[in-house]
Amino acid sequence: MPSREIRGSRAIVTGASSGIGRALALELAREGANLVITARRAERLRELAESIRAVGQHVETVPGDITDPAVRQAVVDAARTALGGLDILVNNAGVGAMGRFEQASPDRLRRIMEVNFFALVEMTRVALPLLRQGRQPILVNVSSILGHRGVPHSSEYCASKFAVQGFSEALRAELAAYPIDVLVVSPGTTETEFFERVLENTSQARWPRHGAVSPEYVARAVIRAMRRGQREVIPFFWGRVLCLLNRLAPGWMDRVMARYA
Repeated sequence: MPSREIRGSRAIVTGASSGIGRALALELAREGANLVITARRAERLRELAESIRAVGQHVETVPGDITDPAVRQAVVDAARTALGGLDILVNNAGVGAMGRFEQASPDRLRRIMEVNFFALVEMTRVALPLLRQGRQPILVNVSSILGHRGVPHSSEYCASKFAVQGFSEALRAELAAYPIDVLVVSPGTTETEFFERVLENTSQARWPRHGAVSPEYVARAVIRAMRRGQREVIPFFWGRVLCLLNRLAPGWMDRVMARYA
């Protein structure tokens, strides 16, 4: 498809208070988008809103838990009334946990799936009528390289991201007639607060260390992918290597992962 114009677009970003969500909201604003941003930490949202206004763009904040249907509806209502519509929906909110599956409670799985998958799906559902009326509309779902390859001590998180991948592929076909693009973002190791804010960490695994990329690097890669109409972007070199090896040698990858179990 032709290059997407970001300037003048209207965007929603969930999980915008830190990390990739914050960087994406700022990068969209710098490119000329007006935004509705949402996250649980109201003070962080206010600080981000000030930064967005400083670059001359309009922004509305909706603090709250994205798993709450009332919050999701309020976000879409804000886009409709304050921005006049919606062109870009970025489903970024997410949470994780680390530890062996057999030692975890069912509540851990349910919370991760509620935030990472069900809230993403239902946010998409409530926003679709507005997106269908948008200009070059696009749905951006933030997944993970762990949506391509499952790893030990992150079984629930991997399951939620595999679900995001499957949902996005199916929806891409369903929405092609409108047309609404669907972009999947699959980051690897990124310098965020993710590991500081996991629901639980009982893992003793010692993974190889790879240099993390910044949230700003990821945000710039996502903007480029949006412009080009890409289906997926993996903004991390070692993430692309992992996905390639898993595709070419899945049995060998299974043996490698077993060492860290």
